[in-house]
Amino acid sequence: METKRIRSVDISQIHHLPMIDFIGNDFAIFNDIKDIPLSVYPTRLNAACLLICMSGNCRVELNLQQYEFEKGMLGIILPDQIIQQLERSDDFSGLFIAVSRDFMDMVIPTMQQLFPMFFMIKDQPFIRITPEESQSFLEYHSFLWSKVKLKDNPYRKEITQGLLLALFYELYNIYQGHVVQERTPKSRKEDLFERFIRAISESYKEERSVSYYADKMFLTAKHLSTVVKEISGRTAGDWIDSLVVLEAKALLKSSELSIQEIADELHFANQSFFGKYFKHHTGMSPKEYRKQ
Repeated sequence: METKRIRSVDISQIHHLPMIDFIGNDFAIFNDIKDIPLSVYPTRLNAACLLICMSGNCRVELNLQQYEFEKGMLGIILPDQIIQQLERSDDFSGLFIAVSRDFMDMVIPTMQQLFPMFFMIKDQPFIRITPEESQSFLEYHSFLWSKVKLKDNPYRKEITQGLLLALFYELYNIYQGHVVQERTPKSRKEDLFERFIRAISESYKEERSVSYYADKMFLTAKHLSTVVKEISGRTAGDWIDSLVVLEAKALLKSSELSIQEIADELHFANQSFFGKYFKHHTGMSPKEYRKQ
């Protein structure tokens, strides 16, 4: 399918499929990879996706980095990440849960101690887990599915949220056991960093200055930069640039927009300025990158 924009998909686009159960546009649960509306082109998922590979294998590109997803692996894709299916074996099967950003936001305020897990997921979205851990996910998947089917239950949504919170705790425990990372207690600085990431995710196309986000958060640019560097190991400017460059790369590879139109889309003053910015961060011009 040809498109002038990176294709976005959300839960509402799979409502018509018979083997999926939903709670509005907030939650979907299923067990067939073919029900995920992916294509050979980069696609932005407007939802989180939790998945376990039960057999076979699938090769995907997530935020322009390739991963092998095989039997016995857990995968977590976060909202707004750009995914592209490269290939999958005929026997690939798995268990899948999709959760909208809004639905996650209803749960996240009650699980502040889980925030470090999202750093781990960004670094390692696919990890190999034990058969016992796979079985635990299967049990949650089965229980969630049975509750989502109870459409006459007026508390179906609240029950699902409670089970999701429990599942996130289970996943955090799994990640802590498999991902080597310093554990830092939840702090105000981590909360500030989370707010910063959310802010740039919403505005990076229009605003690329650290001072803009600092003002929005009622902080000095110096204080924001210091905290972001301390928490993430990267500067605030690096985080902003990484989102802009990722978007530019995806548009160059998967859209029919001209380089001038991409410069306009990302609110650069002109094509020349965009070209210099892109080359500074990637080592090649937009035209060279598109020809790769």
